[in-house]
Amino acid sequence: MFDDAPAVDSDRGSAPSVRPGRGSAPVVGPGQDPAAAVGSDRGSAPAGRPDRGSAPNVAPGPGQVPAPAVRPGGGSGPAVGPSHGATPARGTGALDLCLMRESLAYACTEAETALALQGLGAYPVHAHGTAAQRERWLPPVRAGRAIVAFALSEPGAGSDAAALSLTATPDGSGSGPGTRSGSQGWRLTGEKCWISNAPEADFYTVFARTSPGTGARGVTAFLVPADRAGLTGTRLDMLSPHPIGALVFDGVRVGPEDVLGEVDRGFRVAMTTLNRFRPSVGAFAVGMAAAALDATLAYTAEREAFGGKLKDLQSVAHQVAEMATRTEAARLMVYAAASAYDREGAGAPGIARRAAMAKLLATENAQYVVDAAVQLHGARALQRGHLLEHLYREVRAPRVYEGASEVQRTIIAKELYG
Repeated sequence: MFDDAPAVDSDRGSAPSVRPGRGSAPVVGPGQDPAAAVGSDRGSAPAGRPDRGSAPNVAPGPGQVPAPAVRPGGGSGPAVGPSHGATPARGTGALDLCLMRESLAYACTEAETALALQGLGAYPVHAHGTAAQRERWLPPVRAGRAIVAFALSEPGAGSDAAALSLTATPDGSGSGPGTRSGSQGWRLTGEKCWISNAPEADFYTVFARTSPGTGARGVTAFLVPADRAGLTGTRLDMLSPHPIGALVFDGVRVGPEDVLGEVDRGFRVAMTTLNRFRPSVGAFAVGMAAAALDATLAYTAEREAFGGKLKDLQSVAHQVAEMATRTEAARLMVYAAASAYDREGAGAPGIARRAAMAKLLATENAQYVVDAAVQLHGARALQRGHLLEHLYREVRAPRVYEGASEVQRTIIAKELYG
């Protein structure tokens, strides 16, 4: 998702290298190329995927997975979890993930997105996979040799995820006895759309309907390697050139060994994953808002207009104060939601509501802050290559993905009314 425009720009001026209240410098320094900061090639493909060779040490084109950001040392491990085996380790906490995403977003949205998408796609395997699945697929992700994707949305099932129509039709040609559903296999038929890291991923966490007419109760999660016969994909051209694509499943064969969790219980896999990652989407938004705020502080402190500095105009100073207050409030709500997840567990009462509140407040605030920053900078912020031009395109998507703002309000209201 690297853009031709740099992620940061000289107009950021004297933005501090250490965020207030964070205690550490951004992972990637302002103006530093993310590919240079995190390494070069992606290495060899994992077993089961045709070897595509080493990626060159250059930024990919728009809409491509930023391979340098997920190569060894690129940061996928912390988002996935540190170990595998019969029982998954607790791994990186939700608050740790938020701190990482906020810091990365402040400095380099491309590196942040690479980390987040690897975690989102691999977490269902870490949390719900068998020992064999974890041992086979997670080490290449941690090592930066594999790209993974979370495939839930469909052309007709975005916000209403339980309405998905990708069908898993029973197939009698099972590949052998399974541990959870006998020798039966399935054929996946249908489409997925707006899938991050598609079609370049090496494997997908795919959600398909195994029991028709049962809503959320009839969905099963599958681990689907990208080289399965009948699976094809195309890239989508988005407002901000994230690596996003569409997938077509034409009778793709999956067996009981590919099931994540339990048959017909896949919606739980999806929701527990989203509840873990939603506060960190808020952290991503906080990082972008903080970058826009600091750029605005630097600019308004130096810009001469109407016989003085912009910061001396009360309307400007009050606007900046509002931006700062809202950003700090969003940060605290994100931290509170993530801390509750770590402290009380994924299934505790109120976890989904807190995660929804954190994502809603932080993403809506980031849109407000970036827009206000553009307004205070004037036309220069609309030039291709300016930090705020970059953030203005980046900040829109988090209000839609992993549950649109309207969905978050619905989740909050349902929990409030019981």
